[in-house]
Amino acid sequence: MDVQTELNEKTNLSIGDMGCSGCANTVQEALNNIDGVANATVDLENESASIIYKANVVSIDDFRRAVEEAGYEFRGEK
Repeated sequence: MDVQTELNEKTNLSIGDMGCSGCANTVQEALNNIDGVANATVDLENESASIIYKANVVSIDDFRRAVEEAGYEFRGEK
């Protein structure tokens, strides 16, 4: 039994104020640097982020904080 896989959850966030691919890369890097995030992918065109994470380690509030500290608008879960 792979406990690590079972703890992974997925969420999609809405993120505002991203104007270019550099912005999306900044947000993606900020999210991927959070302990407990397995993978974060930011989509500039849809102003969203798809995140696979360990729910027992990280929370939506951690994502909000990372996005806002990077200088962008956290609009919540999609």
